[in-house]
Order: sequence, then structure tokens, then C-alpha cells
Amino acid sequence: MIKVINGGIEILVEDWPGRLGYMGLGMAAAGAMDNLALQLGNMIVGNEAGEAGLEIAGGYCQFEIVEDGIIAITGSDMSPTINDEEVSMWIAMAVQTGDILKFSHFGETGFRSYICISGGIDVPEYLGSKSTCLFGSYGGFEGRKLAKDDIISAAKKACSGIAGKKLNPKYIPEYTNLWELRAIPGPNSVPDYVTEKGMDYLFSTPMKISHNANRAAYRLGEVPDFFWAREDGGKGGSHPSNIVDHGYNMRGAINVTGNTPSILIADGPTLGGFVCVANVINADLWKIGQGIPARDKVVFKLVTVEEAIEARKERSAMFEANDLLI
Repeated sequence: MIKVINGGIEILVEDWPGRLGYMGLGMAAAGAMDNLALQLGNMIVGNEAGEAGLEIAGGYCQFEIVEDGIIAITGSDMSPTINDEEVSMWIAMAVQTGDILKFSHFGETGFRSYICISGGIDVPEYLGSKSTCLFGSYGGFEGRKLAKDDIISAAKKACSGIAGKKLNPKYIPEYTNLWELRAIPGPNSVPDYVTEKGMDYLFSTPMKISHNANRAAYRLGEVPDFFWAREDGGKGGSHPSNIVDHGYNMRGAINVTGNTPSILIADGPTLGGFVCVANVINADLWKIGQGIPARDKVVFKLVTVEEAIEARKERSAMFEANDLLI
């Protein structure tokens, strides 16, 4: 249905929740970086919420519609156009063969856009998911990002009555340049690994997202030396961030290597030899993928496990709201 004319920075096939159940074999879950935008887009076009869509990072891409269908564009506003005419986001739009769909680039807020196609994307599932894992080169479209002349097909679906449906504006996510990420401490935290003063610093200090940010990890600014509760890593190594290897609490682990924290996300490592001091809650994972590298900041907010569970329930309930689509 869609042919790639210009692949831009990065276009991937991603679904949600990704490829679960294989971390013990060293395989990350992958999946959409902004799962909220993907799920909402799928609901707009009449798909199951977790169906695969096209994830566009950064923009600068162009497509040709090679078969009539219905799409929705969600996520960051990259000034999309069809045949050089501005189009709305968060709405189901009919597209026709020969139409040219263009994206400019990320603007003031947000870094990823999504194209959801009515009927879903027709690529084979690999271990139960259509998601691309770039760092393993499997899943999605041949295990890689899309390039010029690639054609993405959509499964056939009755589309009557879908065009024109849109997301109720009150449910459109808020994009910003300072992302508050709720997190719970552990497993490597106070008092054995981190001081109370260090954890207070972590949960109060905005940290800039590094230019060195991708689907494996978003690297942040550094923590001070008083962060650490020990002089070295003991049997794990010379730095207090070193530990004997163990599994990482993916997705959303706040991993600290040396004095540099990173948020491990979609394609991140499943185990390693550095501390994971906290974990971004499931309901806030979507925000990480919209943080603009080298520009935006994140600030962590301490919450309890009970609050994290409640936030996840509230997110699930939103998809059942009677007024979600109008």
C-alpha cells in the first residue's frame, strides 16, 4: 500500500507490546518507542490497539500511496502533507493510489511520528511479534529500517465508516521539552549501592538527553560522586557502578554506567554488569521515545509500586472510554 521514496532518518515496523518472553535468551522486546501514539492511531483506523504501524524517527521522509486505503498519523507533528497539502493528525484519512505523503522534521516537541494503516501492516510475525529489533536484525521488514523503493503492504479490511473518525482532543497526549517520568526504585538502590542523598538527586534533578540516544538506550547527564554508597564495585569491578552480571529490569531500567545514567528501552540489553537504580513505570514509557536527543530533558518522579499499577490500569481504561473517538 505504501512505497518508500525517501527513508529519512529511520522508519521501522513496530507493534505493541513487542516480542515478549525471550529476554532469557538475550532478545529484547523491541516494540514502539511511543506505544501510546501507536495504539491510539490503530484505534482511529479500526485496528487492534497493538497492531504494527510505521514508526518515523526524526522525519525527512516521503512515501507514495500505491493502493487506496485509510491511514492515521499520530505522535510528533512533523508537518505531514499529502500532495503538498497540509493534513490533520489524529484522524482517519482516505488516501488514493498516486498520492504523495511527505513528512518534514521534528519540531518544537516530540521526536517520533506514526503511520497506522487500516487493516494493519502485512509482514510476517517473528516469535509472536511484527516488531523490528535493529540490534538483532530480526522482525519487522527484513529486520531493518525501511529504505527507498521498499513497499509495505496492508492486510485487506472493510473500511466502511472509518474515514473521518478522529481522536477526541482531550485524549491527545501532551508533548513537551521537559518529560516527567514516574519511576520506582530498585533493584540496585538504597542503601547498598546508592546513598539517600544520591537518590534524592536522581528524583529531583532535570537531566538533558544526550545526542547519544537510540532505541537501545537514552543516555542522560551525569550523577555526582556522592551518588554512590560504596567506594568500588567489589567483585564486580573497580567503579561503584560495577556489579556481577545479572538481568536488567527492561523496559525502562535506569542503568548507571560509571557516573552516566541511561534509560534502557526497546532494543536495550537484557543483562549486564552495571547497576539499575530505578525503573520508569509502564504508563510513562511512551514519553521516552518522544524525547528529542541533545535538546529535551527528563526529570524522574518517585512513585510506589501501587501507584505504578494504578497508572497502568488508568491507561488501559482510557482505551475503553466511550468518547475516545468522535
